[in-house]
Amino acid sequence: MPEMPEVEGLVEFLRGRAVGLQVTKATVSAINALKTYDPPLTSLVGSTVTAVDRHGKFVDVTTDAGIHLVFHLAKAGWLRWYDALPATIVKPGKTPIALRVGFDDGSGFDLTEAGTKKSLAVYAVRAVDDVPGIARLGPDPLSADFDRETFGALLAGRRTQIKGVLRDQSIIAGVGNAYSDEILHAAKMSPYALAATLADDDVDRLFTAMTETLAEAIDEARGKPPAELKDAKRRGMRVHGRRGEQCPVCGDEVRSVFFADNSLEYCPTCQTGGKLLADRRLSRLLK
Repeated sequence: MPEMPEVEGLVEFLRGRAVGLQVTKATVSAINALKTYDPPLTSLVGSTVTAVDRHGKFVDVTTDAGIHLVFHLAKAGWLRWYDALPATIVKPGKTPIALRVGFDDGSGFDLTEAGTKKSLAVYAVRAVDDVPGIARLGPDPLSADFDRETFGALLAGRRTQIKGVLRDQSIIAGVGNAYSDEILHAAKMSPYALAATLADDDVDRLFTAMTETLAEAIDEARGKPPAELKDAKRRGMRVHGRRGEQCPVCGDEVRSVFFADNSLEYCPTCQTGGKLLADRRLSRLLK
């Protein structure tokens, strides 16, 4: 799933390519991806892109018509940019393309989604807070006013595992499964630690790990075209998606815990004092 650093990379790319261009095409080929009907998506045609911004994992393309094209790539979505947009007609249900947008210089992009579980979401709205997911977002951890005290206040009293807190978009915007693994590894903290039980030095360490991990990943994504962002993300991971490999810090084997639709990765030596966390699939079999 694209998370904050990759989405920020996409936003910077689109900001450099699309701002100032006029929209000539806005066509949805996956009807279930379009979550709004007023204003119609076609009202974007003829407008000029004035800004591209990020809200958590949402991309916000603003136009001078007062309409925002907002999209969330979900788990398997991505953006494919063309300097020359293909002239072929996109047939609904026949391709992985969910949305096609074209500009007056001949360029444009497709939003694509792989797999059978379709979660990519597209919105045409007059105000970004009209998108329910954006209205529910917590603060951005890399915003200027997000400091250690703000972070500590968000954790205080939460009897929730810290892995879940980091992933909850209503608490902290933009961090997902992959970067929460990376942040917890950098902080040398168990994903099962309860937020409310963290000591002040734990919170200090976690705040530093979060801000530095995300900032480094954004720096790695910066300047790369969409086609290269996924590989840049994979290369930067120390534990996420590296089950069975050696931890780059201590050399222990990276382990996984599997859930219904995802997994977490961690290093026992760095994060849990050598303790192996129970594999939830095996636990169910033993009941």
